[in-house]
Amino acid sequence: MKNLKTNPNPEGAGVRIQKYLSRAGVASRREAEKLILQGRVRVNGEVVETLGSKIRPGKDKVEFDGKVVGGVRTRWISFHKPPGVVTTRNDPQGRPTVYGLLPEEMDGLRYVGRLDQPTEGLLLLTNEGDLLHRLTHPSYEVEREYQAWVKGVVKPDTLQRLQDGVQLEDGPARATRARLLRPVKGGTHLALVLQEGRKREVRRLLEAVGHPVTRLMRVRFGPIRLGNLPAGQWRELTNQEIRALEASVHSETKS
Repeated sequence: MKNLKTNPNPEGAGVRIQKYLSRAGVASRREAEKLILQGRVRVNGEVVETLGSKIRPGKDKVEFDGKVVGGVRTRWISFHKPPGVVTTRNDPQGRPTVYGLLPEEMDGLRYVGRLDQPTEGLLLLTNEGDLLHRLTHPSYEVEREYQAWVKGVVKPDTLQRLQDGVQLEDGPARATRARLLRPVKGGTHLALVLQEGRKREVRRLLEAVGHPVTRLMRVRFGPIRLGNLPAGQWRELTNQEIRALEASVHSETKS
């Protein structure tokens, strides 16, 4: 089968293939470009290598690694992950997964920022690969807000230390904001805002200042809040919320 060196849609109408793949949840646009150059994408049975190629959704047949990529509508889901559930599709240890709690129709969605097993709270899922990539890329500094219950009485100088920064094994980490909410039995209830999504970063940061976490909940990702969504439940984001997500990473100076 010969490779396509020209646009499969010479009239120029339609959608760029990398954008189509991104909206179908295959990959971000940048990742989709690499897949195209690797010869893993076909349109109407022929391999596409031209990044500017356009397709006509609903008319052209697009395949990735031999599987048809359907023109699926863009979806954004807010899910309240319960504690004890792992953020993965399949778990070799047999632990419950977020996909096991969601309807089967959402198996194709990708999560936006992993939560570790004991952490609960807001988990966004989508099939919009390009925006997902921007939201999780460190250069965009998208805020994640957490509520943490920790051991011990947290003092004001410790809050300042959290905001000044603490050296962890994989580099410095800091909270952009940290505040006391209230004392609890045997500890303190805090609110923290971070702009990174490193593995177990909040837990490691608090442990480094002498206050191990007993409970951790993500209550906001960028402009989206968990609100009163019950644990284990999900909802579709509104068009206004999706536009707010797009606006939070819309900058010509970031990449």
